[in-house]
Amino acid sequence: MKLTTAITMTGMAAALLTAPALAQDVRPNDVKQERRDLRGDRRDIRQDRRDIRQDTQDIRDDRRDLSADRRELAADRKAGDKDAVKGDLKDIRADAKDLRKDRRDRRQDRRDLRQDRRDLKADQAAK
Repeated sequence: MKLTTAITMTGMAAALLTAPALAQDVRPNDVKQERRDLRGDRRDIRQDRRDIRQDTQDIRDDRRDLSADRRELAADRKAGDKDAVKGDLKDIRADAKDLRKDRRDRRQDRRDLRQDRRDLKADQAAK
């Protein structure tokens, strides 16, 4: 009886001593990786917000340029300068193209922001 009790106690002691060591080997890496994921997601969110702000500013600038080009076009048409009208139409097309590109960029950045927020939420829930 004493021998079986001693073996049982030794086995339990060994299990109790090795179990935390095994758990420590696995857990810190998982926790570190989760923290890295969270930091990465937060960094991505900050960058996407910066990109959206920059794209919004670019859109405002393009709208101002387009408005100025339209005023110039109206003035040149009124003056009857055909070469200037031709140049103004070319400028308007270029500014409209820039505006469309900036709008596309902002839409993509918004999609990226939403995806990064989803990733962050999922990582926080998994934690």
